Amino acid sequence: MLSHLDYTAFQWVNHFAITDKFMNPIMIFLAEKAEYLFFAGILFYWFFHKNQNRIMVVSACIAACFALVINMIIGDVYYRARPFVAHHVIMLISHAKNASFPSDHSTAAFVIATSIWLWRKRVGWIWLILAAGIAVSRVWTGVHYPLDVISGMVIGATTAIVVHFLAVNWGKFNELIQFLIHLYEKVESKVINKNFIKNEK
Repeated sequence: MLSHLDYTAFQWVNHFAITDKFMNPIMIFLAEKAEYLFFAGILFYWFFHKNQNRIMVVSACIAACFALVINMIIGDVYYRARPFVAHHVIMLISHAKNASFPSDHSTAAFVIATSIWLWRKRVGWIWLILAAGIAVSRVWTGVHYPLDVISGMVIGATTAIVVHFLAVNWGKFNELIQFLIHLYEKVESKVINKNFIKNEK
């Protein structure tokens, strides 16, 4: 019953690739390239040097690692074929015939977007909307079922919330984050000083 509803919802969204073709370039971009905006965002916040920003970035990266490991375990335990393997679909992008459930793209987008939202509510909504766009685009372009991306959303957001809670409320976890930040800044300082001395010569 659930799989039938999932496939019905998939057909409804995927059919927009025919009825609303003007949206296809946007959906292809979201499905294939928008993840790089999240990487760019993480780098921006990291180098926009405020300690809270770096705590946010480290928390997001830790949460992303946990979330993607959860996805990998689920994919190994329960294999679900991609929509284009089991059905005739409208495919706008090419994709390997690997496990469809849950969606790594949706998970990664939502774990980072939720992490940013938890620290920075105002700008966080923009990241959440972008993450939702990625989730929809993966169905629109024919490479995921709706349940794949919904599960990715839940796993990503839940993991981000748990890691944020630990970072704020568990001293030992916060100390680990501060240690990682301090370690990076120590290495960064040495590299900058070394380059400065080299340029002076």
